[in-house]
Amino acid sequence: MKEIYLAGGCFWGMQKFLDGADGVIQTRVGYANGPFLHPAYSDVKRGSGHAETCKVVFDESVLPLGELLARFLEVIDPFAVNKQGEDEGVQYRTGIYFVDPDDEAVARERIGALEARYGKKSAVEVMPLSGFSEAEEYHQKYLEKNPEGYCHIKCAFKR
Repeated sequence: MKEIYLAGGCFWGMQKFLDGADGVIQTRVGYANGPFLHPAYSDVKRGSGHAETCKVVFDESVLPLGELLARFLEVIDPFAVNKQGEDEGVQYRTGIYFVDPDDEAVARERIGALEARYGKKSAVEVMPLSGFSEAEEYHQKYLEKNPEGYCHIKCAFKR
């Protein structure tokens, strides 16, 4: 099993989208790459500097990292800065945060291909994970608990 952390705007839709992928074993939403551990949602909403992020544990023999990242990049706006859908703020920035240093090359390759395809620089951060704190329990699997909840990822609802 491998793990990667993906920030793609509001974490509710990202979690629902990723949970539907063959090869994804587990997801948990939380706050990553901020200045301190264990922020509350209220801290994040006030601009603490954390990104709403989805931890993804996956079986790379079923879903290679490159394919997982390609799917991720298809459901976000990789050129938007601190914004996805109707959500705006630093917590909604996009990022690929890795724990395995070998994953950096795969992520940079995917981002490079995207930038070459569109002829512009991506806003997706690619960097090592610098702290991850799980979000409050009511955020976990939020769209399963609240099917009418807002989601900027329209394909999260298509299975």
